[in-house]
Amino acid sequence: MWNERYGMAGYAYGTAPNDFLAAHAAQLPRGRVLSLADGEGRNGVHLATLGHVVTAVDSSSVGLDKAQRLATERGVAITTVCADLAEFVIAPSSWEGIVSIFCHLPPVLRRRVYAQAVHGLVPGGLFVLEAYTPHQLVHGTGGPSVAELMPTLRALREELAGLEFLHAVETERVVREGALHNGLSAVVQVVARRPV
Repeated sequence: MWNERYGMAGYAYGTAPNDFLAAHAAQLPRGRVLSLADGEGRNGVHLATLGHVVTAVDSSSVGLDKAQRLATERGVAITTVCADLAEFVIAPSSWEGIVSIFCHLPPVLRRRVYAQAVHGLVPGGLFVLEAYTPHQLVHGTGGPSVAELMPTLRALREELAGLEFLHAVETERVVREGALHNGLSAVVQVVARRPV
């Protein structure tokens, strides 16, 4: 499905980074950043332009090919890994930052991936997330059509146990990201740090 979506002309979600990530990127410690479900690379490439060493993981080879093209256009390099997050292993204490932007996973897998992310950060490392909440089904302006794929803040506090939450809200905001994320949206936002 993702190869088909990313195979369309242009960039499905645009080439600009996610607003929330862009607003908090300066808080990321300089170093290695892992971008989960990075798709066509808009977020990973943006972080690379800020000087981070970025690894972008996605299950779509088509999306990652476009991510590499975008990186070349922007004059930066990123590492891409084509892998399903069900099989990808986040190595412990390896990342200054881990980013999860609109990465919607089944609850069992999400718990496993985020548990690895907690331990994957170095001490002082930062986890940055924005995702749709189940209330997004009311808006229909992007995201999954199944509520269980969208986390609540309460669930994320449990799944990211061990991190210090610096910013944690459920809110509504206008999202404008290409043709597929467009309009008033119900989102959860998290910035959390692994204690030193």
